[in-house]
Amino acid sequence: MWFSKQWRDYELLDCSDGQRLERWGGYTLIRPDPQVIWKNCKRHPAWKKADGVYTRSKSGGGSWNENRLPEEWEIGYRDLRFSLKPMGFKHTGLFPEQAVNWDWFGGLVEGADRPVKVLNLFAYTGGATVAAAKAGASVCHVDASKGMVQRAKENAALSGLESAPIRYIVDDCFKFCERELRRGNRYDGIIMDPPSYGRGPSGEKWTLEENIDAFVTLAAKLLSDNPLFFLVNSYTTGLSPSTMGYILQKTILPVHGGQVVSDEIGLPVTVTGGVLPCGSSSRWTAKGQQ
Repeated sequence: MWFSKQWRDYELLDCSDGQRLERWGGYTLIRPDPQVIWKNCKRHPAWKKADGVYTRSKSGGGSWNENRLPEEWEIGYRDLRFSLKPMGFKHTGLFPEQAVNWDWFGGLVEGADRPVKVLNLFAYTGGATVAAAKAGASVCHVDASKGMVQRAKENAALSGLESAPIRYIVDDCFKFCERELRRGNRYDGIIMDPPSYGRGPSGEKWTLEENIDAFVTLAAKLLSDNPLFFLVNSYTTGLSPSTMGYILQKTILPVHGGQVVSDEIGLPVTVTGGVLPCGSSSRWTAKGQQ
């Protein structure tokens, strides 16, 4: 399993009974997590004094209760800065488990010794965009939500990247890739972080199982003649890392060679010393890269 050991402002303190107990900077949060099917008596004392607790509603959705959180606050990861904001569907605007991928492709960009163009699809609030730009890449950031793209711009500014070569696009990711292919634009690195399900700007339905093969096939055509990496993440519990890796192998290896590795990503748990699984990642890298 891949996970980062370099977080200082984030910590998964404990997890039990379908919930996570987390420290985000100076605040503690309790949020639901369907992967947490075990019970370990909630040993950490912060369970009783969390600053914010997200509770699911029986009718769907949920809300933040016992809320002593500010409207927004900042945390850092290495030399990156991010703004957090509790949202209606339990999220804070950042997925801390992705830091292990930020480090991986950031190292590839820094070690390339040449200009690197990166395409970030389903880019959300820009964690990967900020990491790639900080490493020296020019980035095209694409997401269907105008609000999330605006937050990505704010995160880039927090990391001193307001003038960095980042192109922000509000669009359906599949349609954008089709247009980029027709325009002849190509990228040295592609990051794909699709949701399990969702809808595009015009109500287009998206499900990962039905669409990911065609989407990877399309996006792979946008790789340059000298590509560096391709990363696809999955939060769908029914899809194994090997399944996602197989799609990359059959799509990219025949054209570009290189290698594909896949694994779960996770977060270390302070109380137990275990690691909570948080989805999976599949990585393609060019020959000679790590």
